Amino acid sequence: MSEVIQVGNQTMKAEEIISSLAAYKMLPQLLRELIIDRAIASIECTPEEVAHAQKQFYAQHQITSEADMKAWTQFHGLSFDQLGGVTTRQFKIEKFKQISWGNQLESYFFEHKSKFDKVIYCLLRTQDGEVAQEIYFRIMGGEQSFADLAQEYSQGPEAQTGGLVGPVELASLHPAMVEKLSTSQPGKLLAPIYIAGWFVILRLEKLVPAQLDEAMEARLLNELFQRWLNEQLQQEPRGEQAKVAI
Repeated sequence: MSEVIQVGNQTMKAEEIISSLAAYKMLPQLLRELIIDRAIASIECTPEEVAHAQKQFYAQHQITSEADMKAWTQFHGLSFDQLGGVTTRQFKIEKFKQISWGNQLESYFFEHKSKFDKVIYCLLRTQDGEVAQEIYFRIMGGEQSFADLAQEYSQGPEAQTGGLVGPVELASLHPAMVEKLSTSQPGKLLAPIYIAGWFVILRLEKLVPAQLDEAMEARLLNELFQRWLNEQLQQEPRGEQAKVAI
């Protein structure tokens, strides 16, 4: 006989829960969390780390009293004993990331640094090629400033800032813009180029090289972790096999 589980005000059989998870497209997320739990099962925390993790967890979820804690656990269907594992889970995940890839960060950063570099640049775009040429020659001749012409003619949101954009990561821009800006010199006006339906005039203001600081280290660790997790997910059984396995 199938076990009956209480979910809110509804009772469901175990197989019905799996069916519902599949219908709501939540099975991949469940599988993802199970893979993570397997990975961090052997991660140990010192008493000081446990206390720190709990403090962070309570602050994140605005738990400041016993009543708050009781309400939170009831809402999430957890017992008080289960709460301890929940409060340290994210800390263990971060520790797992550091153990797994912490010694690779410097080499990984320099290998991919170009996609993290940022630029500040001026942009003016119009769908009229003749207008773009005229604007280009006005700026080159010193007749009007880039900012004034961008405010008057540019057909994108950059018109509101006089054409100034950034800092933004180079990797987030159109490849043609990346090619032009990454090889240009600050202050040099670039002739109009046609990109995705627009005639675009560019001028690099400043290249902002990426730094391997604390925020970047956290980002890289997460990137490597997500790549590993996706690889693990690809190795798991698919479709009906995944339902049975879970």
